[in-house]
Amino acid sequence: MKSVYPYPTLFGDVDLDVLSITVDGTSSLPYSHVSKSERTVALHRSGRENWEHCTLRLQATLPEPEIADGRWTDVVCLAALTEKATNARTTARLERAADGTWGGGIDLHRSRHLDRAMLGLTVVATCDGVAGRAIGATAEDWYVDLKGTTPVRRREIEIVEADFREGPEQWLRPYKDSPWIVDTTGEVPTVYLNTGSVDGLVDMLGGSGGGPAEKLLRDVTSSQIAQDAWTAMFHTAVSALDVDEDGTPLMPTGWRESVLRMMLPDVLPGRQLTDALYDIEERRTKGFGWAELQTAVQYAAGRRSQITKRLTNAVRSVDAAERSGSR
Repeated sequence: MKSVYPYPTLFGDVDLDVLSITVDGTSSLPYSHVSKSERTVALHRSGRENWEHCTLRLQATLPEPEIADGRWTDVVCLAALTEKATNARTTARLERAADGTWGGGIDLHRSRHLDRAMLGLTVVATCDGVAGRAIGATAEDWYVDLKGTTPVRRREIEIVEADFREGPEQWLRPYKDSPWIVDTTGEVPTVYLNTGSVDGLVDMLGGSGGGPAEKLLRDVTSSQIAQDAWTAMFHTAVSALDVDEDGTPLMPTGWRESVLRMMLPDVLPGRQLTDALYDIEERRTKGFGWAELQTAVQYAAGRRSQITKRLTNAVRSVDAAERSGSR
């Protein structure tokens, strides 16, 4: 959702590029770790495993004719690195070059970040006598991925095998009796499969052969995990919606946006996306109708995980095998 401002803003595009990255002030990150098309930087395995900070050299392009002819003065370009997981925020001011571009650098300190930082640009100016007004911004931010080895913007759900009872991840110990859990606190949702709960579970899920009964178990279990993941991702996506100055909820970014766009038509069918988002936020914050909505959330998660289709196909396969065996 694009915010509306009660003063003139830039109509043209505001673009931001990452030109180069210096690690610990000495070595340059290979440019294969930077993708302009994906607008992503991958910092993992950068050649220095124990690096402490890196400097991103930036270049911004603004719609110069608008800047020259508009009702703005004291135009400033501010780059910002943020990460919700750690509440970190770093800003840097870019300087205008003779060719009309804006350039500068911004530092990312590893100790302040956990997984993925967002890099964006805001254009600020004095407008109608009021200083510090935002008149433009990048339409799509960059990702700076501390754990990624390749610069891929959209990461799928990660599957991690771990022993909840005796593994090194202490935070998993309270869930030692659960065969799996879904973690949606990071930039990428993660399903943790407990290797110490049900013997053969991980091997069964990762297999492709077996008889009809094994295929049935694999399909049903995979669908149940997927349904749990969709349900958890939906609740995380709606749990901390930002709102504009009028109190209207704003569509989140990243995987949270994708989840809401895919599930809301099934959770609240026949509603416009903006209206559905407002309804969801009102029910969640005020309490009325929220419990009744959980049936629709479960239904929407089931549709996304195709649990009915998989279960039907599996039952048919078992039935066909039994009929063949009885002949």
